[in-house]
Amino acid sequence: TDPRTGEIIKGHVSLGSLRVRQDFLIAVGLLSPYTDGTTVPPEMEQMALARLRQLSAHEVGHTLGLAHNYTSSINNRGSVMDYPHPMVKLTNGKIDLTDAYDTKIGEWDKVSITYGYRDFPKGTNEKEALNKILDDAYAKNGLTFLSDQDARPAGSAHPFAHLWDNGASAADELNRMMEIRKVAIDQLGETSIRIGEPMATLEEVLVPMYFFHRYQAEATTKVVGGLEYTYALRGDGQIPTKMVSPAAQQKAMDAILASLSPEALTLPESLISKIPPRPYGYRRSNEIIKLRTNLTFDPIGAAEASADMTVGFLFDASRASRLVEYHARDSKQPGLGNVLDQVIEATWKSGKKDDLSGEVGRTVDMVVLHKMMELSVEDKASNQARALTRLRIGSLHDWLNSKLSSEKNENQMAHYSYAMDEIKRFSADPDELRKFNTLSPPAGSPIGSGMACEF
Repeated sequence: TDPRTGEIIKGHVSLGSLRVRQDFLIAVGLLSPYTDGTTVPPEMEQMALARLRQLSAHEVGHTLGLAHNYTSSINNRGSVMDYPHPMVKLTNGKIDLTDAYDTKIGEWDKVSITYGYRDFPKGTNEKEALNKILDDAYAKNGLTFLSDQDARPAGSAHPFAHLWDNGASAADELNRMMEIRKVAIDQLGETSIRIGEPMATLEEVLVPMYFFHRYQAEATTKVVGGLEYTYALRGDGQIPTKMVSPAAQQKAMDAILASLSPEALTLPESLISKIPPRPYGYRRSNEIIKLRTNLTFDPIGAAEASADMTVGFLFDASRASRLVEYHARDSKQPGLGNVLDQVIEATWKSGKKDDLSGEVGRTVDMVVLHKMMELSVEDKASNQARALTRLRIGSLHDWLNSKLSSEKNENQMAHYSYAMDEIKRFSADPDELRKFNTLSPPAGSPIGSGMACEF
């Protein structure tokens, strides 16, 4: 029971088991461990046990009245009440899971329990003593607290309040995770599944790797148009609000754009060729990649889904509106026009190769265009956010028109011509925007329901 409300906490155990299964799938993808076909390496078992210990401490924390603290990842995993992504490292070029989960409660947890349960000696001014506990946590140790309403919304603003993230810098961690992701994807193959399993089930292992960066990408987009703030009280010395620095926002933009590049999103042929259509009895669940190719694996569709996720967060209506407002209040802050220009430059105006990576790049281009169109008619966005986005769509049309006359590559000609037709159709009646059937990413948190989990 939750001691604050008296409610029975239901579903936590079953949800926790799904999270452990999710980690099992992540570990399989990271290690491709079945070199002899069946044996699971001990580090996978140790990772699962570490996750169980962390999860148990988290749920015990709830029974003691503790709420989620989604800023603790910037304080060296300062609370078991955060949602932790496994801390994966590269050691001598190889994936290392030895520090995947913390083995102790965090500093914020100690503060919370001290504040909630400490008995003070007789005669102590309890209000002053309790305030000192929090003041010391904030002023001396840099500990902070923000919970669900600050972290869960797609358009939330705080640069440190995220689920399933790691590290003091969201952008640095995204770059690091993309390196780990590449190593993991490059080694995916037969050793990623057990002997006797259908090769088609490589998809189950691929998904957590291909979308390995999904939560860190979400965290990084929140730095753009971000606002640092606290639950400040009058007289407590905390700074109520502070815009994220332009340098930090540019660093985040650089990491986001790198994660959208064809180099990042194009799967190797050596892996694609190993994934056949699924055999009889193996249905396509919502935990694997959606297809535009009927039965056959769709590497371009995978890129589309990944781009849809990242660009969707970046072009969130609330974020776009804040970019307009903050730039108006401080001209050094990046405006929405600047963010749109950077995305267009890195996608539409970047060169495309005449291979699979070129098709991936063109797919990302169209996701960007469609997301801009959606933002430009989004009722939740400010008028100026919609106006600036509409202006960039028109400018893109003019650029496409200027490029089309000199383009010789048939694929690029078709790409430019189709995009211009889309913009013309949209411009004729924006309020009748055709709903684009952009592929969405597979289920994320938690995955693994219905999957066997053996150690």
